Amino acid sequence: MRVYVNTEDKRWKQYNINFDKIANAAVGAKYKNAEVSITLVDDKEIRKINKKYRNIDKPTNVLSFELDDDLLLGDIFISIDTVKKEAAAANISVAEHTAHMVVHGILHLLGYDHIDDKDAVKMENKEVYILTKLGYKNPYNDNEFVCTNAECCPGGKTIGWLKKFFGGGLGRTLLYIIFGAIASLGFAPFYMWWWTVIGIGGAYLLSIKYLPGHSRIGKFFRIFPFGAAYAIAMFWWVLHSIYVVPELTEQLAIWTVPGIIGIGIVGGLIFGWPFLAISSMRANPVCRPFLFATVWMVVLWFREWLLTGFPWNPISNITIENMFVANSMSLYGALGLTFVIVGLIASLCEIVIDRRKSLNWFVILLFVGLGAVGIIYGVKNINKSVQNCAESTPLIRIVQPGQNATQKATHSRSAALQNAHYNLGVMMAIASAEGEYDLAVFPETAYPFVMTPGDIMSVARMLSKPIIIGSNYYRDGHLYNSLVVSDAEGTVSNVYNKSHLVPFGEYRPIGNLIPTPGQLTAGDGPEIIKLDVNGKKFVFAPAVCYEIIFSDSLIARGKTPDAIINITNDNWFGQTPGTYQHLDMVRRYAIESGLPIVRSNYSGISAFIAPNGNIIADIPIASSGHADGSVCGAHKTLYRALGRDMWLVIMLIFSCLCCLWVADMSRNRD
Repeated sequence: MRVYVNTEDKRWKQYNINFDKIANAAVGAKYKNAEVSITLVDDKEIRKINKKYRNIDKPTNVLSFELDDDLLLGDIFISIDTVKKEAAAANISVAEHTAHMVVHGILHLLGYDHIDDKDAVKMENKEVYILTKLGYKNPYNDNEFVCTNAECCPGGKTIGWLKKFFGGGLGRTLLYIIFGAIASLGFAPFYMWWWTVIGIGGAYLLSIKYLPGHSRIGKFFRIFPFGAAYAIAMFWWVLHSIYVVPELTEQLAIWTVPGIIGIGIVGGLIFGWPFLAISSMRANPVCRPFLFATVWMVVLWFREWLLTGFPWNPISNITIENMFVANSMSLYGALGLTFVIVGLIASLCEIVIDRRKSLNWFVILLFVGLGAVGIIYGVKNINKSVQNCAESTPLIRIVQPGQNATQKATHSRSAALQNAHYNLGVMMAIASAEGEYDLAVFPETAYPFVMTPGDIMSVARMLSKPIIIGSNYYRDGHLYNSLVVSDAEGTVSNVYNKSHLVPFGEYRPIGNLIPTPGQLTAGDGPEIIKLDVNGKKFVFAPAVCYEIIFSDSLIARGKTPDAIINITNDNWFGQTPGTYQHLDMVRRYAIESGLPIVRSNYSGISAFIAPNGNIIADIPIASSGHADGSVCGAHKTLYRALGRDMWLVIMLIFSCLCCLWVADMSRNRD
């Protein structure tokens, strides 16, 4: 969030307060693109404002004026005189009390209030939580009385009842559900990685404490709620696609509840295995973190292949906003970084179980060491990603129409033709906007007509520019979802057919049991396309839509193109978490491969992404517009050189050797 600070009273400057940090801690990731104004005044000025707008003729500490806008949140005024008096009375620093006032003011802008007791408690709890994150104590606790017995504390009997409830079978099931649900919050758009750590760690401790003694089937059914809740909380947005076009809603709405249930069942079956493994383990407990991390990694690898594969949201993606940690995927890949993170969580839990056991500390140091090696290599990847950027590459224009699915798709032939011509006009207007460029990239299925061999690409001819565009392509009785490359005269030079189709969206994986909007044919697999654009050589690997979520899937061994061109359409998922998570999956692929990615989205988030996962330029979700840029920094990472499967083998060997080592050390000490 952008914070604009206007200092009207110079006395404020002596305190050197980081208003930007405080305000951003108060709003969270949801308002990262918002703006707020903070004006620092004295009692005289704030009294005038208080009288004018609230009809109260006296100074106060803070005033907030919300604009009821998600982008322009509003204005905050804080008085130095009142803040100093209150800070002195509370025996705290001016900086600490000012932080409280900023948080208090921001929460007012976000709709919080303290008019009645219920709202006041809610707002105060939120303030305490934010201030604690900033390192400040609870401003509403004067510490005059310390309760040493649960019964003497407010709510003590309730706490006792909760302990008893969660100690029973139903309570533990509810805990598994809670841990599974909060574990999903580490991913976009929330990025609260600590909840993922708490969720997985809590389920780990619960499994160690309560599951031994049950049969394997009994254990699995007790763990099942974690995986079900985790999957539903992460993937519910998949069913949003049913409701974006009225004709599809009418046909498929009946599958919403079965779809949610299906997601939960599959999630419960998949994500319970790591917990089942540690609860069934008979070997030395110091090996549990290695076993847990290994099984979780194997589950992620298996998700690349299950049915048609859906390796969405590997645990590694909770680090995507931390460039140094995330870039360790250039060494380990998502598979290896997931192993490290999950191993760290498990080893932390073992310390909670027995912090006096020195080998538990040794195990966590092993995982920390792995993480450190990854970060060191990641820093090198960050540096490599900005090298070789002086070379001449085509200037690319990304086009994002930004129209909703109803504007784009309809079952009415007359309406479809009308929409097709209108949508083409919108795209042409965007592509023809002021500015020079060499190559235009349009999103998936942007061309609204089916192409056949020998057809002229009218969009390129009208623009007099070479283009890359998504279109349905019909050949030899088969219909494909394709990426089409055309020169400035409209002659098609390359057609790449999507090889990894979306089950239930683009083909029927289980026959006609479940209705499916399309029945497409899969292409032959990865390709490298070479172009000469205005005398500039450009070599790229094409990827249509979610093909890019499959690790190590687009580039043949020994090849290093200039970039990956990813055309996609997130219209189906609107402004749900899925759209933001899809972008993070693309950023992950850029880091793993060491390749920049040009991403054109119909109405999601289009972007130029550097080989280190950094977003160079983007077009926001649901916006209509273009972005111009070029690509650079392509290089081969160690991860891409070895490949996903080789890294799986390496991590398995590492885990086995470490487990044998620490188990042997444990026996010798015993």
